[in-house]
Amino acid sequence: MEKIKMTTPIVEMDGDEMTRVIWKMIKDELLLPYIDLKTEYYDLGLPYRDETNDQVTIDSANATLKYGVAVKCATITPNAARVKEYNLKEMWKSPNATIRAILDGTVFRAPLLVDGVEPYDRAWKKPITIARHAYGDIYKASEMQIPGPGKVELVYTAEDGTEKRVLVHDFKGAGIVQGMHNLDSSIENFARTCFEYALSTKQDLWFGAKDTISKTYDHHFKDIFADLYEKEYKGKFQALGIEYFYTLIDDAVARVIRSEGGFIWACKNYDGDVMSDMLATAFGSLSMMTSVLVSPTGAYEYEAAHGTVQRHYYKHLAGEETSTNSIATIFAWTGALKKRGEMDGLKELTAFGEKLEQAVYNTIASGRMTKDLALITTKEDVTTLNTEGFILAVKEELEKLLR
Repeated sequence: MEKIKMTTPIVEMDGDEMTRVIWKMIKDELLLPYIDLKTEYYDLGLPYRDETNDQVTIDSANATLKYGVAVKCATITPNAARVKEYNLKEMWKSPNATIRAILDGTVFRAPLLVDGVEPYDRAWKKPITIARHAYGDIYKASEMQIPGPGKVELVYTAEDGTEKRVLVHDFKGAGIVQGMHNLDSSIENFARTCFEYALSTKQDLWFGAKDTISKTYDHHFKDIFADLYEKEYKGKFQALGIEYFYTLIDDAVARVIRSEGGFIWACKNYDGDVMSDMLATAFGSLSMMTSVLVSPTGAYEYEAAHGTVQRHYYKHLAGEETSTNSIATIFAWTGALKKRGEMDGLKELTAFGEKLEQAVYNTIASGRMTKDLALITTKEDVTTLNTEGFILAVKEELEKLLR
């Protein structure tokens, strides 16, 4: 078949370790034979981030704003051990946090339900989509170790020089302190994006925070959501027969566990980070969660919700066979391709993304899967494939759909 043409590039953000290996396999086997792939490439692997003093991460985010669609491989957020392992200049910040701060969007994460992999929570019948605020809180926090007795205060200095002070703590000994922030504009963007996504998918929207304890910070999130809903979205929700409601985050967790799914769960930044991993695992596998960052300007960044699969990478380097699940990374690419096709009016490109996703589903349905799924599937007589073998099996199914 003639390769599918593209008109506008996708911003391609390469990553680290085993997911970087998988990234190349996906491109070589599932994309390049069929698409005249146009990407603007950025190497977000840790060595090049270190070489560029992390400027490459900033550049990739700005390119996403320019072109409107990006696809990102999993990347390392270095800790002290990684600084030593990679001989880094410094402990660079999370590239995801940097990109999210520039795009100032909302991350929507939803599990992929496949034949033969049942959720651990038997009440769940439909996917639950996490809507994670992608700016601020602990990801933009300033921290300090307190060496001994003394006062810590929050100080706001207005442009006219007047000050407002709040005592954080009067330390009698050593300790730690953290200051975090958010912006009204970002919270409103978060709320608006959640409301719009709920309307477009015709799903209920839940939001949970801890306003009973955090009577200023979390309560402000609650108020912005409530005000925007009353002013702009209540009538639209009622017309579609869908619901928005707020509840405490701990009550939201209890409600989620008892629900059958099929709704959007909006969370503040850290809550969304934790709860998306919980949902992914409870639905079957961390490698079965899609993730897309939607900016208020209409830019989209697709990625897998999991990490770089470090343990498998070390096995790979030792020449040992691995069986790494590549599905979330494949779906990051298909999400970007479908959105690029939608934005550019390229029906063939969108259709290809849909067929590649169906090829993944058909592969699992046929009983061929990676080890993580083989260990939990309800199917009998399954074939456990290695990393490359699974991608080649998907290619085989894709070829059938393209005939």
